[in-house]
Amino acid sequence: MKYLGIDYGTKRIGVAVSDDTGTLAFPLGLVAAGEGALEEVLELARENGVETVVMGESRNFKGEANPLMEKVEKFKVALEAAGKKVVLEPEYMTSAAAEHQHTHSHDAHTGRPTRKEAVSKEFLDSSAAALILQSYLDRNRKSE
Repeated sequence: MKYLGIDYGTKRIGVAVSDDTGTLAFPLGLVAAGEGALEEVLELARENGVETVVMGESRNFKGEANPLMEKVEKFKVALEAAGKKVVLEPEYMTSAAAEHQHTHSHDAHTGRPTRKEAVSKEFLDSSAAALILQSYLDRNRKSE
């Protein structure tokens, strides 16, 4: 079964997709938040044969819903009203982890951190979505 992963933001929505077996997550792209976002996400789900959407659950370090969570919940409800199964996956610092993963490396000779070339916001947001989705896929596979 294929899954769609979403890193919901107020400006951009990062999107990822799993492989056909629901084992690996891959960055897919970006959807502009706001009017038309729901339709674009639903179209991506249709194009990729996805019935289940995994959205990042936005909470603060105390585990409390942060201001973004209200918008996440509204988007979740809209996806469900359109016939998609939606699950929330806890996300902690996935955007920061995606940026770190793609902008830092270590020099092979010195072992010191080096800065890679700048990575687009689109790629970082879709990478964050892939991290959220991969977390869900890994946890789901372990519980089987």
